Amino acid sequence: MKAARKLEKLQQPGSLIEFVRQFLTPQVWKQARQCVAGRRSKPRWDLQPLVLVLVVMTWAAGDSESERFVAARGFYVMTHEARKRPGETLAGFQKALARLPLRQLWALAQGVRDEIRRRYAERLMIDGFVPMGCDGSRIECPRSAELEARMGKGSSEASAPTAWVTAFVHLGSGLLWCWRIGKGTADERLHLRQMLSLLPAEALVVADAAYMGYELARAILKSNQSFLLRLSSKVRLYALDETPIEKWQEGLVYYWPETIQKQDLPPLLCRLIRVQAKGQTKHDVWLLTNILASQRLSAKTAGQFYRWRWRNEGLFRTYKRTLKKVKLASRTVRLIHRELEGSLLALQILLAHADLALRSHSTMGELAVSPRKVLIEIRREITGNTRTRGRTTYRHRLETCRVACRRQTSPKASREWPRRKTHKAPAAPIFLTMNEDQKALLGKRINAA
Repeated sequence: MKAARKLEKLQQPGSLIEFVRQFLTPQVWKQARQCVAGRRSKPRWDLQPLVLVLVVMTWAAGDSESERFVAARGFYVMTHEARKRPGETLAGFQKALARLPLRQLWALAQGVRDEIRRRYAERLMIDGFVPMGCDGSRIECPRSAELEARMGKGSSEASAPTAWVTAFVHLGSGLLWCWRIGKGTADERLHLRQMLSLLPAEALVVADAAYMGYELARAILKSNQSFLLRLSSKVRLYALDETPIEKWQEGLVYYWPETIQKQDLPPLLCRLIRVQAKGQTKHDVWLLTNILASQRLSAKTAGQFYRWRWRNEGLFRTYKRTLKKVKLASRTVRLIHRELEGSLLALQILLAHADLALRSHSTMGELAVSPRKVLIEIRREITGNTRTRGRTTYRHRLETCRVACRRQTSPKASREWPRRKTHKAPAAPIFLTMNEDQKALLGKRINAA
């Protein structure tokens, strides 16, 4: 009977900790422990309580680290009564966290990602692709001497030290897939290339004009994946016909920068798609993809995928505003990296477990989860304040955490933010004509291929 009840809880989770165990499974914990060859026997802070308290601290309410630590530790003790109790002080927790190898946190993130892949399976596919949007954002850090010396800064020398986070988001569901962390001056293109091995085989990388580049496009092709990148006026293309840019809709082009020609590297045959703007104040969007057949990726689908790219922006808004991570709390480089890894893992589990409960009533492509409503229910579960009429279980309350579905009838008002540059939409790419030497070099390349 006991084993049957345990199996039922795994199949139909009802509480927060049971939902967390859907992704942080015993096998995932085992893989994380195997990353370290030798470990202390009976440590005061073992891996599981250390990570769970770190994750719950991201969700807990409180104006200070000590308040969130007390709430997170209390929740762990309440949900693991038969386990050894961890340390009671924030200082001891931070010392144990600083000793935690990052590769164990990476192994946990990989395990959660595998669970998402297993549970969603074919639902990740949309029109033959797994659309993955990539974007990055700076996270402000405290002005400690160590962080000012070792972490990069923002746009000016007077700004605070910052960390840079580059993240992939599944555009159909808005779920966080993977991420890379660096100092404030990190190269987000390099981060993207490092994460290509973590993407599904059918992934379609969708990114804005800041990521456009020959090296990145070629790296995506070498990984047997596809890309859909926005272009700007910095990009020069060679069209296969003489259609002027003003009348262009879609067609084949060569992407072959002059610096690449001098390095004797081959051109990239791509398809250029023009998504016309709706409204006088908007700008046309120019997209470059390696999918040459319009039957496989239509202009309409490409435009839809790129519009969904804003879900990357929504993810960072949830991370910074909803989870209150505009500014990190740690004051050393070791703790900054672990705070970022733990809080991003917490965000991934928050979105995934809520989407798992709500997805049966929604179709892929529609956002189902309201992160703010989910966080409110999580905090009620942490504090034990779960007295409600009628629906009492966490799962039932989770089913009410739907995003508000309303049609936008008025234009979104732009807000003036201090120290923020005025956004200027990327202009159309520039068409060039090949000279005789370039045509000869292209013919040689085609014959060699």
